[in-house]
Amino acid sequence: MQKKEYSVEIGGKMMTAIFTDLADQAHGSVLLKYGETIVLATACMSKDSQEGLGFFNLTVDYTEKFYAAGKILGSRFVRREGKPSEEAILASRVIDRTLRPLFDQSIRHAVQVIVTVLSVDDNDPTILAVNAASLALSVSNIPWAGPIGCVRIGKYPARNASGIADAGGDSDNLAINPSQKLRLDDTLYKFDLTVCGKDGNINMIEASAHQSKEDELEKAFIAASTEISKLEEFQKKIVSEIGKEKRIIEKETISPESIALFNENILPKMEDAIFAHAAAGQAVAGKAKIDALHTEWNNLVREKFTPAMAGQAARKDFQLEDNLFDDTENDILHEKAIKENKRADGRKMDEVRDLFAQAGGLSSQLHGSGIFYRGGTHVLSVLTLGGPEDRNLVDGLQLHVEKRFMHHYNFPPYSSGEVGRSGFTNRREVGHGALAEKALAMVLPPVSEFPYTMRLVSESMASNGSTSQASICASSLALMDGGVPILAPVAGVAMGLMIEKITNDQFPISKEPRYKILTDIQGPEDHHGDMDFKIAGTREGVTAIQLDVKVEGVPIKILGEAMKQAKTARATILDSIEKEIPKPRANISANAPTILIIKINPDKIGMVIGGGGKTIKEIKEKTGAEITIDDDGTVYLTGKDGGPDKAKEIIESMTHEFKIGEVLKGEVVKIADFGAFVALNPFTDGMVHISELAPFRVERVSDIIKEGMIVPVKIIKVDTERGKLSLSIKEADKYFFANKNGAK
Repeated sequence: MQKKEYSVEIGGKMMTAIFTDLADQAHGSVLLKYGETIVLATACMSKDSQEGLGFFNLTVDYTEKFYAAGKILGSRFVRREGKPSEEAILASRVIDRTLRPLFDQSIRHAVQVIVTVLSVDDNDPTILAVNAASLALSVSNIPWAGPIGCVRIGKYPARNASGIADAGGDSDNLAINPSQKLRLDDTLYKFDLTVCGKDGNINMIEASAHQSKEDELEKAFIAASTEISKLEEFQKKIVSEIGKEKRIIEKETISPESIALFNENILPKMEDAIFAHAAAGQAVAGKAKIDALHTEWNNLVREKFTPAMAGQAARKDFQLEDNLFDDTENDILHEKAIKENKRADGRKMDEVRDLFAQAGGLSSQLHGSGIFYRGGTHVLSVLTLGGPEDRNLVDGLQLHVEKRFMHHYNFPPYSSGEVGRSGFTNRREVGHGALAEKALAMVLPPVSEFPYTMRLVSESMASNGSTSQASICASSLALMDGGVPILAPVAGVAMGLMIEKITNDQFPISKEPRYKILTDIQGPEDHHGDMDFKIAGTREGVTAIQLDVKVEGVPIKILGEAMKQAKTARATILDSIEKEIPKPRANISANAPTILIIKINPDKIGMVIGGGGKTIKEIKEKTGAEITIDDDGTVYLTGKDGGPDKAKEIIESMTHEFKIGEVLKGEVVKIADFGAFVALNPFTDGMVHISELAPFRVERVSDIIKEGMIVPVKIIKVDTERGKLSLSIKEADKYFFANKNGAK
């Protein structure tokens, strides 16, 4: 085996790139190791271009192998890897969003990057996967403008040798590529960021934060950029030694005749179409006019060129014409924004679209609901409350948790006025749902205060940009409508960017290109803009961030400005939410289940469960309540119609720990020569010795006490080893047998 190794220190640990002939038919490959976490990244490009394809075809797959964690996972009947987990989908998206902006989008050859997790310890394989993908592309013959670097950075609580976190141990020190153990409890860290970039700029961010300040996050971006630069230099050194010569992909050029046809018939109409304000009943500014103009251009091309061309050639040429229209629209939007502060829908650069918020009012059957409009983007979010038994068990390579909060996002075709496949959850929907979930999780009450399992489903009903952020707003309304005592409502807003393309003749070349930051981007600005910077948070601070770019990277200075501009917009949105519902409702829905929490001695858990689960099953059948018992003895009783109260009474009776001096009443169940046995509850008896019956001499027990009699008793002795209780009636009430034999 041929082998070369290169190492660099990142975050106090060595990262090692291993190049072998293991996957030598891939166009680029590398084994990247960090601790005992190892990933294999491969990159390949198709030999021939895909004719008539209107987009750059990049596929990124992050593949988890169960053997990486030394486990045999799966179901009882299937013991091999199946569809990717949610964690794998999110990792694939992180890699894709980082790599994609650095490709020439005019390439029509298919490119595929596959990252396989071969071994995993306490280090994050996703961070390793992004860097490995960058290396595989960089050393390959595939044209790409990398390398890039990726790090995880944040403030986390200190932990002792046993992994126990110190909630007050957070310092100003930032941790680089923290271990899984350090990131174990997301309720204790201040913020957690995944940051990718190159040349001092940032091109991808995934972040969750506990209402962190914008300045604090900007400092973390700067610190991350320093580590990213180390990774870039490390990769550049490797490429200089073993990198392959890049393929030259000849670009197809549009004919002068097509350009002349476009300039004469379409270009003069484009500005008016792009900046046409939405007419009555239209959700998207300019959409109808620009779509009509696009159709007019398509028809012109067919009429002018198709008769003179044949089959595939005609379709190929038509795609170039289509790109011309799209690129021109892109250039006009950029130029007008940068030079004239002009937006497609006529808003100011920092202006939020019209807002509408509704909490509840949809159906009394629902546990909570929220409807939120921002311009042409409309989202419905619905809350469902369940018990601990409804938690989502996540059993992955690293994560083994029960999730009590889930947010799911759906984007049906009709929301954008299109026809398409329905009922299939794609990667985008998984990613948007996860982003909103992170943003909202930061304000949820602890399980000790609100033991419910919470599921939110956000339905994108109409889309004109940033449905993920509208989902956060609608979900805040649903949570408060459902009576969930959140710390504060969360709002999200998407920030855009129009920056000079300094290689374009329309703009002068300068060291610092001019730019404009756009608040609350809508359809055309999302499609043609250079940045989609989603920022969610409360009035106090940021709870989640997601950054996607179409350029190679965005300066940190611009990101800092965008975060501050987003804070102002967020306050406007929160005003609208709080005007509709200022705080969570005092009570949860009458249709939601009741949850009671009791605590029992962990030693008595087995008694409650019974042999083979017989006892707990009988309690469930008798009361109709669901029963969940934690290892520490916490018991959750979930149900309706008084079921939890009945179950509580039974379990408390079973597990009651009697103490000396305790006075209570019981039923006499058996008479003996030496005393009487008294049932204190259906599960526990105690014995009253004849000498403890009355404050006078008793010749025979049966003289003064009978079976079925209810008597007061006081516990005078507890034999924990034998489980015996000694009781006294005379100490509980010395006058109970008053006047017996003429004595008191």
